[in-house]
Amino acid sequence: MKIAIVLNTSWNIYNFRMGLINALKDKKHEIIAIAPEDSYSHFLEEAGCKFCKVKMDSRGANPVKDFALIFELLFIYKKVRPDVILHYTIKPNIYGTIAATLLRIPVINNVCGLGTVFLNDNLVSKIAGLLYKIAFRFPRKVFFQNVDDLRLFSERRLIKPKIGEVIPGSGIDINYFKPGKFKRNKKFTFLLISRLIHDKGIIEYISAIKKIKKVGLEARFQLLGSKDVEHKRGIEESIIDDWIKNNTVEYLGSTDDVRPFIDSADCIVLPSYREGTPRTLLEAACSAKPIVATDVPGCNNVVEDNYNGLLCQLKDSDDLAAKMTQMISLTNEKVEELGRNGRKKIVAEFGEEKVINSYLSSIEDLEAHRAS
Repeated sequence: MKIAIVLNTSWNIYNFRMGLINALKDKKHEIIAIAPEDSYSHFLEEAGCKFCKVKMDSRGANPVKDFALIFELLFIYKKVRPDVILHYTIKPNIYGTIAATLLRIPVINNVCGLGTVFLNDNLVSKIAGLLYKIAFRFPRKVFFQNVDDLRLFSERRLIKPKIGEVIPGSGIDINYFKPGKFKRNKKFTFLLISRLIHDKGIIEYISAIKKIKKVGLEARFQLLGSKDVEHKRGIEESIIDDWIKNNTVEYLGSTDDVRPFIDSADCIVLPSYREGTPRTLLEAACSAKPIVATDVPGCNNVVEDNYNGLLCQLKDSDDLAAKMTQMISLTNEKVEELGRNGRKKIVAEFGEEKVINSYLSSIEDLEAHRAS
């Protein structure tokens, strides 16, 4: 079969979907990667994918502006004529599904997370809900990354329950993210890995750091991730520069390989407002690092309170500071135990092969339907 994979960045396909792509290639399927062109696009071609460039703004939501994406994807799909299309992220899920349906091409969608639009109750969120309701009448299968998102879509009648299925995020290669020998830093080190946008809880993290420093606790606080000032919810560069100038946080920039940064930290923090299944927490837990995260869908899918980390309240910098302070106070044995439990949980529940098998099974069902 000819299978198209559509995402909002080539970077995302290359970093998170190559396991699936390789498994599909092993089954002799032809793969077409459809995404905006970036520095990772050529890696997809070198890996044996055909690459098709599409214009797509991954920042913010403007349904009127984005509506043109239907016609662009319609042109691409008509040109390459895939037998099935795998959509990921909000815009491909909505506009790609509409385009594919017009051409009667079956689709399998993946709701990686609900994004900013579902965190607010405004006109944009209402339009997004309506668009989901229209588009999600047509997929053969919709994968969700946590039970809460599937329940929300079912309760709002955005999806037929029989086509929804929960899978463990994007899965993770447990052999790529391996725990090193336990060693606690002289100054306990926290690390937050994320794009610098409000919805990841960056402001709450900075506020918690200030509270911890105010009472004189000795620790290091790091921030790793790209600035995204063009995003509707992006944090202004002047604010970030002020944090750096005042030594509030160690800003580490961005990287293509988070492993050495995770290995050098004692605890990973993510005070996000809502997630699908956050990749950074999968990577942290797989690397046997304890976690402090918000008790919200997605995060609490990965973190069990007092088992492999600590959960804090949403948008509550006081509680976040309290949980980070609690983490500092734990013995080496307890910190190591939390990390070890995290690794155990990831191996049992979030291995990449579980996600790949769900996709292979769905594609095999489509093949059987075509043959009948």
